[in-house]
Amino acid sequence: MIQKWWHESAEKFKNIELDGSVIMPNHFHGIIVIVGAALCGRPEINAHPANTGQPHRVAPTLGNIIDWFKTMTTNKYIRNVRQKNWTAFNGKLWQRNYYEHIIRSEEEMNRIRKYIVENQAKWDDDENNPININRRGLINQTLTNTAPANIS
Repeated sequence: MIQKWWHESAEKFKNIELDGSVIMPNHFHGIIVIVGAALCGRPEINAHPANTGQPHRVAPTLGNIIDWFKTMTTNKYIRNVRQKNWTAFNGKLWQRNYYEHIIRSEEEMNRIRKYIVENQAKWDDDENNPININRRGLINQTLTNTAPANIS
């Protein structure tokens, strides 16, 4: 379902291209390339609006794209909870914000693509994996509940 709406975003927003992506159990990574965006600058003070070179419609921002993606996936998930007995979630499906990073070179793009591809393989060791969180909790609980050795 997430992958479907990821691909739909490129249909909805004609000024983007999608690159690497991966769906993780508790988060999502994806690269969005914004293409053909007009450079924004300060218009001349006395220039006639028709001659400023400013676009008549402003292209959607990354925030607009992410908001749409989160809205569509959340609405679909809620429908499936009601209609197909999917497991309900407490609170919000997505966190409020998102992490963004401007990729400035082909080398950086390749490094991030590699990170996305390899991210799934690292899930077993990820500190946010619930198994590891539970494991850490048990270890901390065991350490706190263990009486110190009596040294004489």
